[in-house]
Amino acid sequence: MPQTSYPIVWDLETFFQGGSDSEELRQHLDDVKDRLKTYSAKLNQFETPTSSSEADHIASLIEEGSNVSQHIRQAGAFITCLEAQDMTDHKASTLRSEVMELNATYGAAFNRFKQKLAQTEVSVWQELLKHEQLAELSFVLNEWREAAQEQLSEDEESLITALSVDGYHAWGQMYNTIVGEMTVNVTIDGEEKELSVGQANNLLSHEDPNVRKQVYEKLEAAWKEKESLFANTLNHLAGFRLNVYDKRGWDNVLKEPLDINRMQQETLDAMWGAITKHKQPFVDFLYRKASLLGKEKLDWYDLGAPTQENTQTLSYDEGAQFILKHFKQFSPKLADFAEHAFENGWIEAEDRSGKRPGGFCTGFPLSEESRIFMTYSGSMSNVATLAHELGHAFHTHALKPVHPLNRRYAMNVAETASTFAEMIVADASVKEAESDQDKIALLEDKLQRSVAFFMNIHSRFLFETRFYAERKNGFVPAERLNELTDQAQREAYQDAVQSTSPSYWSNKLHFHITGVPFYNFPYTFGYLFSLSIYARALEEGVSYEDKYMALLQDTARMSVEDLAMKHLGEDITKEAFWEKGIELCKRDVEEYLDLTSK
Repeated sequence: MPQTSYPIVWDLETFFQGGSDSEELRQHLDDVKDRLKTYSAKLNQFETPTSSSEADHIASLIEEGSNVSQHIRQAGAFITCLEAQDMTDHKASTLRSEVMELNATYGAAFNRFKQKLAQTEVSVWQELLKHEQLAELSFVLNEWREAAQEQLSEDEESLITALSVDGYHAWGQMYNTIVGEMTVNVTIDGEEKELSVGQANNLLSHEDPNVRKQVYEKLEAAWKEKESLFANTLNHLAGFRLNVYDKRGWDNVLKEPLDINRMQQETLDAMWGAITKHKQPFVDFLYRKASLLGKEKLDWYDLGAPTQENTQTLSYDEGAQFILKHFKQFSPKLADFAEHAFENGWIEAEDRSGKRPGGFCTGFPLSEESRIFMTYSGSMSNVATLAHELGHAFHTHALKPVHPLNRRYAMNVAETASTFAEMIVADASVKEAESDQDKIALLEDKLQRSVAFFMNIHSRFLFETRFYAERKNGFVPAERLNELTDQAQREAYQDAVQSTSPSYWSNKLHFHITGVPFYNFPYTFGYLFSLSIYARALEEGVSYEDKYMALLQDTARMSVEDLAMKHLGEDITKEAFWEKGIELCKRDVEEYLDLTSK
């Protein structure tokens, strides 16, 4: 593959020119408001179908609604990119509020439509689903019908949606505003620096233990100072949800996240059950890591610390070439897609100040393109992250042939293609390591992910389920939230850590996100689910590509249990399925322990 030079800053001008001052974006948003007003009026006139002759009209309303939704999401994706590339872009934050209001208005109108559909008599409904345009959407339509039948009346649900803008989502925005203004002062190499909490978090993987300890203590103090504010945001978010659940007659707080992820409680229980039974190898890994760092047990600020320096670094272009080379061995279509993304400026990778931390991939539905955000500094971990986000973009690309309503896959399967792509690159990195030292560093990086999914995310799940149980009885103060966090972390890590992060409930954005409740277990699901797919790909090589594409195209039109049975022939409500993925990770532990024993 010839060496080339790829743009390291993304191209957003192809969507709307002028950033947050864009006149094109302003016109787009105004047009969406007009479209939404016209569409809402049509939905207000819609009545519950009484015969299958109304199928054409229903199909037309669904298509129009899908189009309006895509226009809103196009603007939302653009604004997400603006906010990420420049955290001081306050105009983008104002535009975000505008898009949230559009989403709420659309959601309320479309929810009324779905509730009218839900009232259709069974015999009429079955006839409607035989209509050519509606038949291909039967899974989604039945999902709507079942969800609407479990909700309150049309007017009550519309009121909840309207009130959620300032009574629910606003708490999430308040959290983001407070965190965005927080800073900590740390001393590195004799120089005092004022850092955002995101920048400070990145230093928890610093090679100097004194820096890590200092940053950890400064961060804990900063979160402690504002814990009463964050206790309010978290309690009010949860309180809003619990009140809505109570009015709908839902007792299980996991009902909504399970429904959103199209999975059964039995599947979730089997996954955590298998993980809990097989944590010992990862506990062994943590103890070995502590030993290499000269400790009996790791402190919380050591979890991301390197024990070996990985001397291997790749420039952005070299990293891209490494990804393309190894993607091609599994899927030429994936490699061709990734090359197109590199060449056409789909990736924001420049290492500069002012960007938000972390990485993500967002889709632009009208343009049928994606944009990837990260900060690339040359490590092999960066290469793996880049591959991960390209996997997300490829998932969106694979769904292009299917109807837009059949592309709305849930979070748990959203991590499938991304983790698959990341595993390709992470495995290749270990195999091509130039020394044992590099191999240990790369294995450690892989195992950090396993520990994150099996222990860190497990602690988040334990904390959140226990917090909600207590929140049902009233406000949970900050002191108790700290206790719950400490208990969950010690249990999830099986006491392999000496100190915990009691403030984790306040500093983890995922607890304060309003879009998806229980923003934790789907990550672990996606990680282990993709490992099974990766194992198949290893066995079959390039010939697995078409089967892989077929699986991705089904991710939004069936339950995860049916998806696994159809494409893998596996029953994921049983622990045996999950143990296969865990076994692959245990092999990494064995190799790591063997190499470090020398």
